[in-house]
Amino acid sequence: MSDKAKIEEREDGPLMVRGLTSLTDADGNAVDCKPVMALCRCGKSGNKPFCDGSHKDAGFKSRGGTPEGPDRFFTYEGQEITVSFNPRLCSHAAQCGKLAKHIFDPSQKPWVQPDNGTVAEVEAVIAACPSGALQMGTPPETRTDTETRIKIQKDGPYWVSQVEIETDATAVGLSAEKFVLCRCGQSGNKPYCDGSHRDAGWKSGD
Repeated sequence: MSDKAKIEEREDGPLMVRGLTSLTDADGNAVDCKPVMALCRCGKSGNKPFCDGSHKDAGFKSRGGTPEGPDRFFTYEGQEITVSFNPRLCSHAAQCGKLAKHIFDPSQKPWVQPDNGTVAEVEAVIAACPSGALQMGTPPETRTDTETRIKIQKDGPYWVSQVEIETDATAVGLSAEKFVLCRCGQSGNKPYCDGSHRDAGWKSGD
């Protein structure tokens, strides 16, 4: 039996997290972890990140909606490295633009140009991508974080690393090692984030 921390979807309810020892808020501060925690994913709790039962009044549903972005990998070839990208997995964390905008720039076409930087810079971005939407090579290969943790993105999803999840939802190239989970309640690919919070203008204080 695995001794990894685990996440279980409560139908039309919160994410039940067991065995987690590292949870950090949007400012990087540690949040006290209990052996079992119920994390809000309807976006309505008044006690975020924890569930306060608001999902019941909100009529939250575990499934439904139309996922954002095509569920396929697009490839961007460079002389030394190829980058693969699945829009369905992207949570718009924008780590790529923060770390290497000269390589990853949505205002240019194509938006990924591997030859504009070094292989090391591309590898650093792929390692920092919390969702695994950006991967290396063909077939795609992700870079994972070895630390077991959940980080909360400001006005965005949960960044999960090395935690098992029980779910029937999926996407092409989805990594079991790192992924992002919706907490605004609006993703079309729940429990995973598909970037809907950005288009909806969702805020953690809502």
